[in-house]
Amino acid sequence: MQCKRKKTTLLPIAAATTLAMTGCFSSDDGNGSLTLSVTDAPVDDATEVVVEFTGVEIQPAGQERIVIEFDEPRRIDLLALQGSASETLLEEESVPPGEYEWIQVNVNAERLIPDSYITFEDGSQESLFMPSGAESGLRLVSDFIVPITGEADFTIDFDLRKSIANPESPNVDYTLRPALRIVDNTEVGSIVGTVDSEWAADPECAPAVYVYEGHDAPTGSVGSDEEPLTSTLVDMNDVTGEFHYEVGFVPEGDYTAAFTCEADDDEPEQSNDIDFLQSLNTSVTAEEETELHFSAD
Repeated sequence: MQCKRKKTTLLPIAAATTLAMTGCFSSDDGNGSLTLSVTDAPVDDATEVVVEFTGVEIQPAGQERIVIEFDEPRRIDLLALQGSASETLLEEESVPPGEYEWIQVNVNAERLIPDSYITFEDGSQESLFMPSGAESGLRLVSDFIVPITGEADFTIDFDLRKSIANPESPNVDYTLRPALRIVDNTEVGSIVGTVDSEWAADPECAPAVYVYEGHDAPTGSVGSDEEPLTSTLVDMNDVTGEFHYEVGFVPEGDYTAAFTCEADDDEPEQSNDIDFLQSLNTSVTAEEETELHFSAD
């Protein structure tokens, strides 16, 4: 059985949105709250990756599933959410305290219907199809706890570099099979820095930074057992001329960050050999920014 509730929630960036639900749990003082946001790792050659969200579902352990439906679908350009940027789907939503088994975001991504879509640098636009997305949503099976009268605050990271497949045939959708991870916002930090222009300014360079778990992690094959945790593209600052990168929502711990000029060789759903010009060890502390710079010297 599904449990639906009714409440009005203010969502930043977009206008105030009403969540349509019907009563099953009341907003008693003993309830906790859930905040859920989305962010993204970038993809090459695209200017927009718009996904239409219709609601969120959560599964309390041993209880009825809670379904939160938006009055109107929300279109979010995930490509605009780089580094530590995110957009909130739920803000301090009152939910029963206790253990939860999974969380799911529901989307509209039908075949040949541009409810979700990708826009390219040449201005062309293609619809995005998510297999099973409309029927069963995008589910993350990851236990979490909502404390009594406390807040659970999470972000779902859509790693688009691993997710979008080109059909390479006319009249067929691009396919989006999201590589998702969920993080506790109280337990993550970020890695920021610069890349030497001797590398990044080369017109033949497609610059990106990949982050692997652990110090001295093996790098070189993307899409294999040495899969990176996440990645980000490198952009030039128009004012300073420096090349910057930012990797947000990195759980506290030790990492290997690696710079490459071969980001355009990284194909979704394939294992690709990538040549990294430099790999550096670093450590991330929760709620702090770690600086790490790549130098050709």
